[in-house]
Amino acid sequence: MVSQKITIKNPTGLHLRPAGVLCTVAMEFRSSITFQYKHITANAKSVLSVLGACVKYGDELEFFCDGEDEQEALAAVVAAVENGLGDK
Repeated sequence: MVSQKITIKNPTGLHLRPAGVLCTVAMEFRSSITFQYKHITANAKSVLSVLGACVKYGDELEFFCDGEDEQEALAAVVAAVENGLGDK
């Protein structure tokens, strides 16, 4: 298992469009991809789970990837978040 903390840079947080982008990226990998925010653990492959975490701008998440392609999965989700998940 690998993990990394990252801060959300999207001015509007993880609303529907960026949550969908995150899920699309996560679905490309076989590994389990979750993130923890405060006391919530969310499945990064589920839009409802991501939206249910109510992540806002400036919140810090810790992503956890576990599986055969965990390193690549972590790099991809971190890059997607750093690039704004489709938001400018």
